[in-house]
Amino acid sequence: MCLAIPGQVVEIMDGTNGQIALVDIVGARRRINVGMLEDDDVAEPGDWILIHMGFALSKVDQAEAERAMSGLELLGQPDPSDREIALH
Repeated sequence: MCLAIPGQVVEIMDGTNGQIALVDIVGARRRINVGMLEDDDVAEPGDWILIHMGFALSKVDQAEAERAMSGLELLGQPDPSDREIALH
């Protein structure tokens, strides 16, 4: 299992043979390699992708991207039981 972050393709970068996309990841724009996507899953502006280590793993719909982001947000929240232990 790997940790994948959802992002939305903003544009395909010129001069990269369609391999590099500018992707919006929660407001930050990053260059992501989309060349490993399946041949029938060519990335286009507006598409949602799951990203790991700078590479697009797969295309997803917006609902799946939102579910992935919700899961990541849960990982970042403290466990209430940890707070109780720390207070005693």
